[in-house]
Amino acid sequence: MREQAGFDMILLDLDGTLIDSEKGIVNSVIYALEKFGIEKEREELLPFIGPPLVHSFREYTGLGEEEAVQAVSYYRENFGVKGVYEYRLFDGVTDLLKRLKQAGKTVVMATSKPEVYAKMIAEDAGITCWFDAICGSDMEGKRLTKEAVIEYALDSFHRKAGDPSVIMVGDRHYDIDGAKANGLASAGVLYGFGSREELEDAGADQIFDTAEELGEYLAGSNKE
Repeated sequence: MREQAGFDMILLDLDGTLIDSEKGIVNSVIYALEKFGIEKEREELLPFIGPPLVHSFREYTGLGEEEAVQAVSYYRENFGVKGVYEYRLFDGVTDLLKRLKQAGKTVVMATSKPEVYAKMIAEDAGITCWFDAICGSDMEGKRLTKEAVIEYALDSFHRKAGDPSVIMVGDRHYDIDGAKANGLASAGVLYGFGSREELEDAGADQIFDTAEELGEYLAGSNKE
């Protein structure tokens, strides 16, 4: 059994860490690609979950820079109305958040998703109350990378890069890369969209199979 960690600020990714957002993201990508006459199988679009959308539209569909920016606008036409609500909380997430707060942790969402959407999802899911802050990208293309989002989250609490009391938790290498770029500890989860190999290759300090295991590590056991 792993020793309980001593972190007092927990940064949590959203897609693939707190929620299964595959349906809403993929449906919105399909909607956007239809505007360009592009057809893809749903499985081909799974890599869109996690990275900045402009990057994904360029990388996985062959669109040029201007077209990719336009594709993001089309994506938001669907996502902002419908796709944002096509998600489910992963098993154990609500309990995880409760345990972290009960343990006196500062809990912050750090997501590459636009902050406005992240707040809409948190409110709809009934988990806003467990967060000290929700930090994401903006609609103008700022803070696109996870590194930038983490820096923004740290600044919001007057924390410095390299703070040993802060850990970033996510399911993809982008989360681990962003943590390392800011000199933070990192933890990966395997119930999301990444793999153990991806997280190990990125250098995650810890890897967990379930939200319950993650909670025990960060907040201690909830058993009497």
